[in-house]
Amino acid sequence: MAASYDFPSDLLAGQEELHQVRAELLALMKRLPWSVEPLDAFSDDNGWRKVERPASPGWTADEQAEVEKLRRRERELAVFVSCHRFWAEVATENKVDARMRLKHAQGDEP
Repeated sequence: MAASYDFPSDLLAGQEELHQVRAELLALMKRLPWSVEPLDAFSDDNGWRKVERPASPGWTADEQAEVEKLRRRERELAVFVSCHRFWAEVATENKVDARMRLKHAQGDEP
């Protein structure tokens, strides 16, 4: 029978926020130009596959700040979740299972 874990509410909330921040960061990165700095378009067919990129206007200061803010929060939450006191209570052989269950405890977010 699969183990059941009584995750503390703050750990569940931290994991849920981590999912949300990662989803927000992914959506933002998809919207932004491919290069942080302004760069000309290029095409290279000398490699094993052709690579083409359109010109990039670069990111604005606000866009760079937003990415940095989300990345900083993602790091804070990842540390909070992975170093939470709860993990000291879980037997070593069950930690991977518990971690996987926590990732999916709030739904099927990324």
